[in-house]
Amino acid sequence: MAKQNKESRCSFCHSGKHETLMLIEGMDAFICDKCVTQANQLLAQELGTKGSKNIQEAINLLKPLEIKNHLDQYVIGQDDAKKVLSVAVYNHYKRLNQKVDADEIEIEKSNIMLVGETGTGKTLLAKTIAKILHVPFCICDATVLTEAGYVGEDVESILTRLLQAADYDVAAAERGIVYIDEVDKVARKSDNPSITRDVSGEGVQQALLKILEGTVVNVPPQGGRKHPDQKMIPVNTNNILFICGGAFDGIERKIANRLKTQAVGYKVKKDETVLDLKNLYKYIMPQDLKSFGLIPELIGRIPVLSHLNPLDKETLRNILTAPKNSLIKQYVKLFAYEGVELIFDNDVLDFVVDKAMEYKLGARGLRSICEAIMLDAMFDTPTQTDVKQLHINLDYAVEKFEKADFKKLQAA
Repeated sequence: MAKQNKESRCSFCHSGKHETLMLIEGMDAFICDKCVTQANQLLAQELGTKGSKNIQEAINLLKPLEIKNHLDQYVIGQDDAKKVLSVAVYNHYKRLNQKVDADEIEIEKSNIMLVGETGTGKTLLAKTIAKILHVPFCICDATVLTEAGYVGEDVESILTRLLQAADYDVAAAERGIVYIDEVDKVARKSDNPSITRDVSGEGVQQALLKILEGTVVNVPPQGGRKHPDQKMIPVNTNNILFICGGAFDGIERKIANRLKTQAVGYKVKKDETVLDLKNLYKYIMPQDLKSFGLIPELIGRIPVLSHLNPLDKETLRNILTAPKNSLIKQYVKLFAYEGVELIFDNDVLDFVVDKAMEYKLGARGLRSICEAIMLDAMFDTPTQTDVKQLHINLDYAVEKFEKADFKKLQAA
């Protein structure tokens, strides 16, 4: 701070140096601490108003059908899950814009649980919907979470990631959306009581309860463990929407047992007894989650339950070519950077789909198989300047695939 003379006065309120705590000098001008504080309040108010306008604009522009249409460009199938997500996000926007009066009905948030096999698109749906949101969005993994005081990350680290996505704007983070992946990995390990604590299972579920329902959480700004001398950031989770996803491997047996039990002793029509045994996920109920190992208190705080259908051959074939960022389009783009036109035969795509179904890896298997087929071509093409076109036929694909020795994966 430069030295001021006796005649120095604030250029805004004309207060003298003796009337203020601090007088900051600029180029031929001064500003006092009172005017700085007032300017800061005006700026915060203006930014808050603009944030409310952005929310209102989002409500007007993004109807549930429009959100689903955006998801359709990147994710093939899974219409039920898309509708659930679209409605949840739209209602979240409306809830953020609600002005609650004393006698007005307050809209409660509806946290979501997505259940589906690996590779069916749970995380892809979350990532895709993040592209169109006007609120902070983060994806975190439940497998690293442990009960407070044990090795691993505390549950509060979820909110640390949300704060980072909001550039540490607490007001913005408090209207954000969080996707918790692999939530099935925190299921209770056993129904039998034990002398040891289930610190990465039921302990995590207990810690999640208040955060999902809504409370003020003291969050360490840089993540990690809490300690007494650390400065905390209070975050209110009342307006944060939580979306949980998990494969819940083996829950089909719980569903099958429940359906069989319900049918005993009742006379039902034949058409009502026909079940889709290839897709038992469509019959999932909250009691199945309880049987799998989620505690009832957690299930009650995630009221919306949806499923993702297993991927059949037709869906996998469309995933290869139809989405806006499909695998085939990505490879064509990669080779276009080298000035090479890449062409795939249709029977090559059918071969990739057949192998993906054989190894039961879902959509992720498509990428692994394509990488095995294209590895040599991607290695040699950048140094072959005379190549202008690359044609991938079935014989070439089979040869490169067998060279990769994927049978080891099948044996595993």
